[in-house]
Amino acid sequence: MIPLGKAVGIKLFSDGALVVSLEGSDTLKVGDLLLKVNDTRVQSTEQLQSLLQQNGSMPVSLQVRRGERLITFTDTPQCGSDGVYRLGVWIRDSMAGIGTLTYYDPQTASYGALGHGITDVDTAQLMTLCSGSIMETTVKAVKKGQRGDPGELRGDFTVQRDVGTLTANTNGGIFGKVADAGFIDATQALPVAQAREVKCGPATILSTVSGHETREYQVEILRLYGSGHDTRNLLLKVTDPQLLEATGGIVQGMSGSPILQNGKFVGAVTHVLIDDPSRGYGILMENMLNMAG
Repeated sequence: MIPLGKAVGIKLFSDGALVVSLEGSDTLKVGDLLLKVNDTRVQSTEQLQSLLQQNGSMPVSLQVRRGERLITFTDTPQCGSDGVYRLGVWIRDSMAGIGTLTYYDPQTASYGALGHGITDVDTAQLMTLCSGSIMETTVKAVKKGQRGDPGELRGDFTVQRDVGTLTANTNGGIFGKVADAGFIDATQALPVAQAREVKCGPATILSTVSGHETREYQVEILRLYGSGHDTRNLLLKVTDPQLLEATGGIVQGMSGSPILQNGKFVGAVTHVLIDDPSRGYGILMENMLNMAG
């Protein structure tokens, strides 16, 4: 696999509408995924509003996924003082943000990124995927991480072009195909380390924390948890003075940064420790590739 460390913009459109807050509904619950209204598939917030307006004050049939169950029940939209019919819930149908590409497979044009899934910010629920894409982005600024405040990469990708599709959102990362091979400027493939080959001690990560420049930074693997801990297989500490000066350690948007050790591809950064931004967790590359299917 070719380790990348490139920052990208990510767009994800949910399969259905996720209920993130209640404003008076007695039937829907936070975390419900609203799939159908009167047998019409819900594809966006705007479409749902249109369906409710067309329906008016008549009862509607709602199909939702609640946990592992599919539930169908009837609810009656309420008309507000503005003449708009509502179900009494806040919903979310998409997200956009910055993350880091972990690897590229030149034989299949497939990629993996983040090392963890995209979850809803309010419910912490893994977002179901209808469609999505990755886009070119430029890191414009860094909000430096501090104790109790994880920090973040900031960039602008709204007017830039799609460079790949997003086809899977899993606990071990997001995956898809790169549509423009010219976007991948790294060429050196590395062997993937087996779990038993990963050792505590010096390692490096690849990250883009300014502009388009991907650089290698020094870290230390402090502890190994094994492959049975989902996305938290190892604990690492940023030791590189330049990265610590620029970011304070690991910040949001660096998830997916490849971890390299002894000439092998070890895994990817996944999470930062809130009380110590110089430390974070990583997923083993073996685990991430297994999640890709």
